[in-house]
Amino acid sequence: MSCRADAALSEWPVDRIRDAIPSDLPRVNTVIEAAVGTWNLPERVKRLAMPSYRYAADDLDHLSLRILLLGEAVVGVAAWEPADPGFSPPRSARAAMLLHGLYVSPVHHRQGHATRLLDDGIRRAREERYEGILVRAQAEAEGFFARQGFQRLPVQDPVRDYAARYWKTLA
Repeated sequence: MSCRADAALSEWPVDRIRDAIPSDLPRVNTVIEAAVGTWNLPERVKRLAMPSYRYAADDLDHLSLRILLLGEAVVGVAAWEPADPGFSPPRSARAAMLLHGLYVSPVHHRQGHATRLLDDGIRRAREERYEGILVRAQAEAEGFFARQGFQRLPVQDPVRDYAARYWKTLA
């Protein structure tokens, strides 16, 4: 391979996952807004709900916010936190990790980025000895989580339980 080819290859964007820092939040929230914009919900509902999806600097004190970068562009976001034991499936002996949110910029959909972010979170949850991963999925994402080996949990308490809860036991 020539030096020219080597130089051209080094200019290709490299993707990586890292913890978000406060200065990342405007780009994080741009990805979230774009992703939520694709959901099959009335525009008014999306507009009214959007503030609850955005992250602020104080959220970084309570969540593990991981970002997937392509070059310097944030193309995906995964937010994790310990799950409330009451929301985990019955008979769970140890704590679970809750996937608080998983978002990929629409122009980067179907390129494996959500899977990379999910795998990163699963790896970290295993390292921290969590029993499983709990997800509260949007309707459009249910198929994704089923393909990733998550099992849908039954609704036991319609007032408390999110309708589309998924669980994956970690080995």
